[in-house]
Amino acid sequence: MTDTSDDARSVGRRTVLVATGTTAAALAVGAALSTEAPAAAAAPALQPAAAAAVCTLTEELTEGPYYLDGALVRTDITEGKAGISLKLALTVVNSACTVIPNALVEVWHTDALGEYSGYVGNNGHSEADDGTFLRGGVLTNSSGVANITTIYPGWYRGRCIHIHVKVHTGVTLTSNGSFTGGTTVHTGQLFINETITTAVAKVSPYSTNTTTRTTLAQDSIYDDGGATSGLMTVTGSTTAGYTGTLTLGVST
Repeated sequence: MTDTSDDARSVGRRTVLVATGTTAAALAVGAALSTEAPAAAAAPALQPAAAAAVCTLTEELTEGPYYLDGALVRTDITEGKAGISLKLALTVVNSACTVIPNALVEVWHTDALGEYSGYVGNNGHSEADDGTFLRGGVLTNSSGVANITTIYPGWYRGRCIHIHVKVHTGVTLTSNGSFTGGTTVHTGQLFINETITTAVAKVSPYSTNTTTRTTLAQDSIYDDGGATSGLMTVTGSTTAGYTGTLTLGVST
């Protein structure tokens, strides 16, 4: 399994303006602390996060070849997959640092063995595949935060550990637990510090993945741009699990 041929081309580079340190810190704290989740979609009512501030727009990156339509709207996407717990708290803001509630934040990534649901076997493993594990999305709450429970991703040939992300606005929730309509305002990838991944790779079931691991420095997509390029702030341990936070600046 590899998506380097598609991922080697960035979808588009946006002009970015860096927020003040105070603004960035305030947004990071909001992402880490907020737990509220709305029950249904509604037209976004923008809430000011910081007056007269300008936020960085997160880098646009390719969605890659393993995207599937019809993701379920749910806070827990693990479906019993073995791995170290990873809780994501992703804050969505626009270029004016205004948080965006009721935006649908959708993520997808591999399991500990580097296999995507719907494409199992591409990384050399045989396992059950119902096409939905480690895929899903959730609406941002009134603070613009999407809280998603998953596991630490594994790796596959040619790519460092990463999580794909899309942000949609104006979606309609459907009776089958998915969503329809709306506008995609961001497509990117989330990355994790190599020191943490090195520790995770020593723990089962990650340690049973014999595929050669590509590091952040070797990756063809991550450009060493830090949070602007999707590098999350991750805290925790291999025993207690991890929490990953990031503010996603999107163009609306």
